[in-house]
Amino acid sequence: MIEPSFWRDRRVFLTGHTGFKGAWMALVLKSMGAKVSGFSLPPEDDRGIFVAAKVADDVHHHLGDIRDYDCLRTSLGEAEPSVVIHMAAQALVRRSYAAPIETYSTNVMGTVHLLEAVRQQPTVKAVVVVTSDKVYENLNSSWGYREADQLGGYDPYSNSKACTELVADSYRRCFFRGDGAALVATGRAGNVIGGGDWGQDRLVPDAIRAFSKGLPLFIRHPGAVRPWQHVLDPVLAYLLLAERLVKEGDCFAGAWNFGPSAASEVPVENIVQELVRAWGEGASWTRDVGEQPHEAAYLKLDCSKAIHKLGWGAIVSLERALSLTIEWYKAEQRGADMKAVSLDQIRAVLSAGSGKS
Repeated sequence: MIEPSFWRDRRVFLTGHTGFKGAWMALVLKSMGAKVSGFSLPPEDDRGIFVAAKVADDVHHHLGDIRDYDCLRTSLGEAEPSVVIHMAAQALVRRSYAAPIETYSTNVMGTVHLLEAVRQQPTVKAVVVVTSDKVYENLNSSWGYREADQLGGYDPYSNSKACTELVADSYRRCFFRGDGAALVATGRAGNVIGGGDWGQDRLVPDAIRAFSKGLPLFIRHPGAVRPWQHVLDPVLAYLLLAERLVKEGDCFAGAWNFGPSAASEVPVENIVQELVRAWGEGASWTRDVGEQPHEAAYLKLDCSKAIHKLGWGAIVSLERALSLTIEWYKAEQRGADMKAVSLDQIRAVLSAGSGKS
């Protein structure tokens, strides 16, 4: 489990802080007293957690594009961080089909720009680059993919994240070596759910939009099995990894899988049925029989490395993840203080994690 005292007054540079996962990361860091400098494009949806929870009030908020190297380098230099967490990305599979150039330029060259800027900043001790469980050459196998397995990716998003892994590995080998060099690791997590996500073509946001209007949710691949996890599980995993990099050195550099327990690897249909039950009146779903782009039917991670070497383990069960998610959206609908709601959920998860053996 992470040590909140490690993060107190620590200077952190966080890319993608206006996004779904990035905003949750910013809230977690601020809840532990970190000094966060965020660098990101403007939020895409004013209903998302960044705006709803007023995250801009808690960080040094810089608007910028990671494809703009000079702007990124200047902001990083001004922040003088000890830890860099790189979460900025074009993170949607279906969007990557429509915008492959944007996807590759953001995910691949954006990471090159970030790591090149880190090379010029001597204060940085550790960098965690967030990628995806979709970086593997997915053969729809029943076993879980390990960090040393072949990288690949069918669609531009998945493939660009595999390229990001190769970029991080090359920079680690070529430029971040020797005493005083920053240590670089990558984190691969699965399908995250949680409050405040309004991304297009994502299961939970699509469900909430449909349920709120009393419309059925259309599902493309109800039988596809995915590793579902609450957003705070990978966020806390990335922070634990950064801690270990700073405190224990290059034995923690490299790639790491952060997937849920086996009980959370279930078909899309199971998740949808539970969302319908939890939402209640007005919620329903049906299968989308239209033509759809390619999606893997099965994907599973082997997290043995993180479990045994990091002492990491998923905290939030699938049932609890769904409950927290629905609670967040229902609180937002009734006009609750969403910063307070979000921080309460963070405290609850941290408390549950501190009680794990």
